[in-house]
Amino acid sequence: MQTALSRDYISVDDYLAGEAMSDVKHEYAAGSVYAMAGASREHNRIAGNIYSALAQHLRGGRCQAFISDIKVRLETLGDEIFYYPDVMVGCDPRDTHRLYLRYPKVLVEVSSESTERLDRGEKRLAYQSLETLEEYIIVAQDRAEITIFRRANKWKPETVAGLDQSASLKSLDLVLALTLIYDGVLKVES
Repeated sequence: MQTALSRDYISVDDYLAGEAMSDVKHEYAAGSVYAMAGASREHNRIAGNIYSALAQHLRGGRCQAFISDIKVRLETLGDEIFYYPDVMVGCDPRDTHRLYLRYPKVLVEVSSESTERLDRGEKRLAYQSLETLEEYIIVAQDRAEITIFRRANKWKPETVAGLDQSASLKSLDLVLALTLIYDGVLKVES
């Protein structure tokens, strides 16, 4: 859950300067700054599993995987927004800033009960406005279920559920087994 820290307008430059010195991550939307809650072990493990699989798959190519400390910067309805996706992939040579990407190809959010509404609503709509985004993936933290929204499919959700299933990240030519995504978090029942 996010809580606005101030009702005063904060410029993008002030936000970025403050974020560089802060021990706590904050997201930024239209001049307001929101502190992010800490992640659970399960959340961290799932994001790490996905990042590791992506980094290995992309090694040596033009695309790179990033995990939680790199922001995505976007503009929607004239407002600047910075989010911290849990995992993202960037391939665009226009992305030269060391703290954020503007042109990601894939974004992943690991969702909990307290963040699911934000991930499926506000963030999904904002992310879909990114010209280079091909897939947005929401990964449930408490059950073996992922939802993939694809530009090529007009952003219609595709849900994959069950540890015996695999998810296809078509934009990256990668298939991920849910057992890999949830390794160390959920156990296969025999």
